[in-house]
Amino acid sequence: MSDRSPLPPVRLAPEAELARDALATPLLSRAARLARWAGPETRVDAGGALVPEQLPAAAEALELSGDDAAAGASEAWRTAVDAGLVEITDEETGAVAAGAELRQLTGGSPHDVLTVWLTALEAVLADASVPDLDGLLDAMDEGGAVDLSGLDWDPRAEAEFLDGVLANLYLLTVGADGPAGAPVPLPALAASMIVPSDMGEPTNDILEQVSDAMMRLDDQFRLLEPAGLVEYRPVDEALLTDADADIDTDVEADAGRAAGAGRAQEGAEPSAPVDETDVTRYGMVRLTPLGLYGMRARLLEAGHDAPAVGDLADKGADALLDGTAVFPPAASHAETEQWLARREPLAAARELLAAARGADAGAPLRRLRCQQALSLVGAVAEPALREVLDDPELGGLARVWLTERGLADVPPPTQDLIFWLTIDTVAAQLAAEGESEELHALVQGLAEQHSGFFAAAWRVDHPQTADVLEAMGRLHPDKKIAKEARKAAFKARSAQGN
Repeated sequence: MSDRSPLPPVRLAPEAELARDALATPLLSRAARLARWAGPETRVDAGGALVPEQLPAAAEALELSGDDAAAGASEAWRTAVDAGLVEITDEETGAVAAGAELRQLTGGSPHDVLTVWLTALEAVLADASVPDLDGLLDAMDEGGAVDLSGLDWDPRAEAEFLDGVLANLYLLTVGADGPAGAPVPLPALAASMIVPSDMGEPTNDILEQVSDAMMRLDDQFRLLEPAGLVEYRPVDEALLTDADADIDTDVEADAGRAAGAGRAQEGAEPSAPVDETDVTRYGMVRLTPLGLYGMRARLLEAGHDAPAVGDLADKGADALLDGTAVFPPAASHAETEQWLARREPLAAARELLAAARGADAGAPLRRLRCQQALSLVGAVAEPALREVLDDPELGGLARVWLTERGLADVPPPTQDLIFWLTIDTVAAQLAAEGESEELHALVQGLAEQHSGFFAAAWRVDHPQTADVLEAMGRLHPDKKIAKEARKAAFKARSAQGN
């Protein structure tokens, strides 16, 4: 992910819960068991791997059996070494001892446990970008060296591709309006990295690339699931083993449909109906709560702005209103709840109102977020709202709050205040959602309910009057009314220039 713009905020589980999840993953639990199993007689080779004659005992300690038992024990040992759970004390003899990080798993804080898990995860991610052993053997020359050019494999490009896929999965998860963590079709993830955003119907060449990427991702997600990063429903084995099936053709066809599903998840309309049952045969993946934590940590390490809900809870109201300006509604609500929970309600209301003032470009959206925050404060905030009834920027907001609660003695707004509040509200909606369907409906309603609206609106003393009227001219479907709006915008801009 090369874009450095702020990502939507993620709602993380408590660290204690995440640490328990990390300790329960096959990745970390097996590595820790082998680290405790290791003793004075344990020996490793020059690369730090267990010597072959000790693999059966290591597999037995992990209660592994079958043809893959030795390989599973070897992988668990490598994780223990990579994560610092064991350390090599004598390179000549291959002697080992418990590492310092092993003590963090039992006596450290939840954050310490998660730090060890992140280290182990990085090693697994590095392994996931390496081609399979058969491919390495095929590319090995007579001297035992691996010719990477013969593999058609670029280690850096492969790692960046997987990083990009995981970043897109993170973005789909934290930016979803629906339930967070909904599974994503594997073809849609592959397509998100390969299909150009401005391409309509993918070409056969593009679909073939998506198909190849899906097969690589299938192998990689199978490796990443035991690490606790993802929950993964693999590609249907029948598709891979059925001799009568043309897997490339089938995958390419469903990749197109699943890519449509992915675009629908991102807010665009799919180009064709998607058969969800069919798509699931080609793999479904979701980030776990632990995976969300891990991905956010990696994105922060890479320099991305990846906020988490709760980051603003100990900051001032100005930081809250500015910070939640770009949050999706559910995240903004959750962040505001945490902020309010740490404050006395009346004092919090006064602080919010003070932070909502201003004539800068971000002020209308701050006032909208303030209004939303105040909706979570009970009647105890009433004195704070009455104090700003005469404020030219906050008086309309205060009247709305008091009236919605059925409180008495709310002074009626003046005509000027009504128009000012209307311009401020539309400006806030433009900043929050752009020219959305909801704003289209609001603009139509304003023009229908207030005859002569534009004749009066251009006189409103608001710094964004002209911009709002221009937007209303673009949004209104009636050409005559849209022309009135554009004329009003011209008058407002001329008046502001005088």
